[in-house]
Amino acid sequence: MTLLIIFSCIVLLIVLISLLKINAFLAFLIVSVIAGLSLGISAGQVTTEIQIGIGKMFGDLSIIVVCGAMLGKLTADSGAAQRIASGMMKVFGPKYIIWALVVTGFIIGIPLFYNVGFVLVMPLIFSVSYRFNFPPVYIGVPMLASLSVTHGFLPPHPSPVGLIRALHADIGTTMLYGIIVAIPTVIIAGPIFAKTLRNMKSTSIKTFESIDLPEDKLPSLFNSIFSALLPVILIAITTLLLRFVPADHVAMPLLQFFGDPAVVMILSLFVATFTLGIAQQIDIKKIMNTYGESVKDIAMLLLIMSGAGALKQILQTTGADKEIGSMLEGLPAHPLFVAWTIASIIRVCVGSATVAGLTAANIVEPFVVAGVDPNLLVLAVGAGSLMFSHVNDGGFWLFKEYFNLGIKDTIKSWSMMETIVAIVGIMAVMILNIIIH
Repeated sequence: MTLLIIFSCIVLLIVLISLLKINAFLAFLIVSVIAGLSLGISAGQVTTEIQIGIGKMFGDLSIIVVCGAMLGKLTADSGAAQRIASGMMKVFGPKYIIWALVVTGFIIGIPLFYNVGFVLVMPLIFSVSYRFNFPPVYIGVPMLASLSVTHGFLPPHPSPVGLIRALHADIGTTMLYGIIVAIPTVIIAGPIFAKTLRNMKSTSIKTFESIDLPEDKLPSLFNSIFSALLPVILIAITTLLLRFVPADHVAMPLLQFFGDPAVVMILSLFVATFTLGIAQQIDIKKIMNTYGESVKDIAMLLLIMSGAGALKQILQTTGADKEIGSMLEGLPAHPLFVAWTIASIIRVCVGSATVAGLTAANIVEPFVVAGVDPNLLVLAVGAGSLMFSHVNDGGFWLFKEYFNLGIKDTIKSWSMMETIVAIVGIMAVMILNIIIH
């Protein structure tokens, strides 16, 4: 009976979001109340459990996600992302222009939220297309594949961070595995797949063209890359030190403090405020306005993630998560593949990668107790959450409108690219699992 109730609640969540167009946060609240009452929690206790779940998830994620949004916004507004793009073009040259776009997309994709990164790179894609006489879609897909992979696999993006918290993974290890998985995924979904799109015609729309900052106003290439990747650098360093320094060493408490993801993001933002802001003679008031604007962009995203935390709390309080675990353990498939499949189905139904990932995490969390590597489980769910973007996903329409394509060509290019990311991603995760374990 418990499993039937849970299944019905997941179906209801999908219906509310995809068919009735209910806001995802409200949908999570509605489903959490229904699930709690149906699973035997008293009416007076249901709201308490929901508040606890929202508080836990919000408390875990708010610092990381908000600081990540601020860093990403500053990277864009200061011209650092523009400098990285132009610098990579010079480093790789015309012969390897596709790879320049892939590397650029990967670097600026780490600090920038997907929609911001998407809008930011489009003028570059079309300018390269005109300059070297390449079809825009052929040029654009490799770069956008990089953005998509960083969005789905790597912290400090909201979905990976939420999955890491939900599945009790280690952020440093997950980031290391994520980069390993990302490399073949980007290559296959980007430059290799793009070769099939050389004849797809597309034209830019003047409305979407942005104005670049003058060269003398941009930070240096080193400063831009260093500031954008500082969270990755700090997490990598502290993760390595924590593994090699003895547990009883006098420096261990200090390492644990500086290795905390929230502290890493605060330090990274503090450094970037100086390197990309004050050092570039940007007024502190303008920097703070930039930070304020960035929070507006992710406020609803934080609420949606907190709503997923409410449903997770209901499942844990009622013991439903353990029943789910018992059921999934009996399936004739590897747990990582099962997790990927669940996330893929939810993604195709609801459109949102974040909602798909966090909903799937609530279902597959018992796998961690059963001995599945939580870091690989995060990546398996993350890969599934990117499966086949179509008309119910905002990214689909962004791609369609910016490249001025029809529905059919958008599916042949964008939707197929996202599908390849999901499939190659889970294949890489499974191979990595064999190597590690």
